[in-house]
Amino acid sequence: MRLFRSSGVLGIAESTLDFALEASAQTHPNEYMGLLRGEDARSLGLDEDGTVITDVLVIPGTTSNPVSATVKTSMIPNDLRAQGSVHSHPNGVLRPSDADLATFGKGTVHIIIGAPYGPDDWEAFDQEGEVRDLRVIDVDLPDPDERFFDFTQEDIDAELDYDLYDGPDDGSGEGR
Repeated sequence: MRLFRSSGVLGIAESTLDFALEASAQTHPNEYMGLLRGEDARSLGLDEDGTVITDVLVIPGTTSNPVSATVKTSMIPNDLRAQGSVHSHPNGVLRPSDADLATFGKGTVHIIIGAPYGPDDWEAFDQEGEVRDLRVIDVDLPDPDERFFDFTQEDIDAELDYDLYDGPDDGSGEGR
């Protein structure tokens, strides 16, 4: 992974958009809400700088009804790959409400999906609520388990062998 990457969002993975559309339809007539995460485009095999939205995080404790969805902010993880939000409007209106705009402060992409939740029933917005272009990118995503756990068993073993106070365990059981 490169330490410095472009913060520009190139687009959303087609399978990620399909997931959000399906989740919105299944939640109907209530609103659906999730947070968007992305991966570096080059790590996905694209020859472009920037980020591709690859995941929708559903935050525990999220509540919804036909006119709103509320996320427990204390449950939102600190995530350097966070890109914005996605939520549905069961009434089909693809414009942000005043309440939506108040939540658009974090992230650079906010997607609204409207009933009937077809492939064209969505729109992307920036932090100010202005429509923005967001490509749908056909890219193969790694297995979710491989992306979620970005460490190996060797990393865990090394961490367990490290004495927090004295450094690496020398095997004697007495520290250093």
